[in-house]
Amino acid sequence: MAADIKKLRASNRQAGRKKSGTAAAFVFLAVLGAFMVFPIYLTLVMSVKPVEELFVFPPKLYAIRPTLDNFRDMFVAVRRNRVPFSRYLFNSVFVTVSVTAAQCVFSSMAAFVLAKCRFPGSRVINGVIVASLLYQSSVIYIMLYMVMARLHMIDTPLALILPAAASPLGVFLMRQSVSQLPDAMLDAAKVDGAGLFRICWQIVIPNQKPAFMTVMIFAFQSAWNIQGGSVILHEQYKTLPAAVMQVSSSGMARAGAVMAASVFMLIPPVIVFILAQRSVIETMAHSGISE
Repeated sequence: MAADIKKLRASNRQAGRKKSGTAAAFVFLAVLGAFMVFPIYLTLVMSVKPVEELFVFPPKLYAIRPTLDNFRDMFVAVRRNRVPFSRYLFNSVFVTVSVTAAQCVFSSMAAFVLAKCRFPGSRVINGVIVASLLYQSSVIYIMLYMVMARLHMIDTPLALILPAAASPLGVFLMRQSVSQLPDAMLDAAKVDGAGLFRICWQIVIPNQKPAFMTVMIFAFQSAWNIQGGSVILHEQYKTLPAAVMQVSSSGMARAGAVMAASVFMLIPPVIVFILAQRSVIETMAHSGISE
């Protein structure tokens, strides 16, 4: 009887520790989530504040007299650039969709070759891809500009699309995911007479949906923020971020319009990420480097 009582008390203590650990983890995640949501909340609040409230000190985390005039001023300010707002939006959507599609296709094909095909120099190429994750695109910007100038792509939509079509991060994530696929599945497809292209797009890629969705999210977010101010000169080819940058350079009087435009810039990436966040978590769990 005494032994049973001791076991029951030990079980209760262990259950209590589990509950306290769960509560502590919940509080930590709640605080961390609040820090992540706060910039989005602040952007929304700033977009409905009148101009005189934007520069109040100390700043307030709410709008005393909320207004939608900032959104109206945004359309007016953009219209003064001789191009309607819909044109900037179309350019951003076109560039984003093109870059996202190109990165998904190129990253998937390159990852399949690097992960499942044996050829001389494959390990060196994989090492170069991992090393390239340490560098920003601005490191090679001058060389990219020279190449685009020689190909006569300056001041064309291709100047925004082609340099962003290849992503080392996309290739790395897809390669790490494809390498988890059993070779027996590919060998069975080869026995049935399937070629490499068919194996890639009908067997490998359908089994890599989480990684594919993750690459799509990262590509979408990076492409949506492309400005291309130094390679796009005509107003009709500029994207929405470039237009927002021009409006922000007008001074403090346009601060409200800039915050309203930031809301437009914020909504699509947030929606895409929310819809596919589970794929991102699953991919990151299998993205460790293993050589």
